[in-house]
Amino acid sequence: PTSETGHIDLGGAFSEVVLAEEKGTQRLVAIKCIPKKALEGKENNIENEIAVLHRIKHTNIVSLEDIFESTSHLYLVMQLVSGGELFDRIVEKGFYTERDASQLIHQILDAVKYLHDMGIVHRDLKPENLLYYSMDEDSKIMISDFGLSKIEDTGSVMSTACGTPGYVAPEVLAQKPYSKAVDCWSIGVISYILLCGYPPFYDENDAKLFEQILKAEYEFDSPYWDDISDSAKDFICHLIEKDFMKRYTTDKALQHPWICGDTALDKNIHESVSAQIKKNFAKSKWKQAFNATAVVRHMRRLQLGTSLESPSQITPTSPCHAHNKPSTVPF
Repeated sequence: PTSETGHIDLGGAFSEVVLAEEKGTQRLVAIKCIPKKALEGKENNIENEIAVLHRIKHTNIVSLEDIFESTSHLYLVMQLVSGGELFDRIVEKGFYTERDASQLIHQILDAVKYLHDMGIVHRDLKPENLLYYSMDEDSKIMISDFGLSKIEDTGSVMSTACGTPGYVAPEVLAQKPYSKAVDCWSIGVISYILLCGYPPFYDENDAKLFEQILKAEYEFDSPYWDDISDSAKDFICHLIEKDFMKRYTTDKALQHPWICGDTALDKNIHESVSAQIKKNFAKSKWKQAFNATAVVRHMRRLQLGTSLESPSQITPTSPCHAHNKPSTVPF
């Protein structure tokens, strides 16, 4: 019996997610119900997602447990993750520290290293894809949504326009060949947000946003970063690194003292961070589904030889960005 439904965007196809119970064991699972009509012409997307999910078995990655097919639908039986979304949990906490953020990023790095070791690049890491396994206080974090992931073929070059603008690496926007390093950039952006509650790159004008990202222009603004350790800032600088050849890999990031040592501070930063998250990642803004159209528009603009400074014809790229100078933005 289904008791809860919601909608997600999966590889461009609209699908429904239902909560279901396995009759024999009474175990709860999530089932993605994908109408085959919605897949016409997109079969490769879903086949790719299934091929990837089938290979993945990691404690911090939502697993695909079974597949069923009817004449009209494809049903993916997924591990149920019931602990809620990353930002909601941080806001709900009364106490939150750098060490908490470090432990979250450690789990994400561990999972992404596992993927990279298998030759898989997620390509769309963002807070919305990070869910808690259960409501337990010490619940692990889980990576979900492999709609954009791709298994790296030996010698192949990934250069598709994908990802969410605020989290996308400069080499993607510059239309250069890219690889696993794009995930490490995204982890850097997520780490930044976890420590202040707003993203490193923001502009309502797409072209200006892309310019910031291409130059890797961001700051550790006062007062939001005043109480954050130099070690945390150093860790972020190695991931939000413009040159992907110099950017830390998951292996290097896992060896950084902020992750594996004791440099992450125990000072409570909950009040400041949760206030910024509530202001900048309000449910009504960031919960909405959005796609990579802004990135695609940017690519077209590049191909047409127009300037990056040219005014964007579209309003905000995504509803979930905040300003990197929160105090100056009207909300």
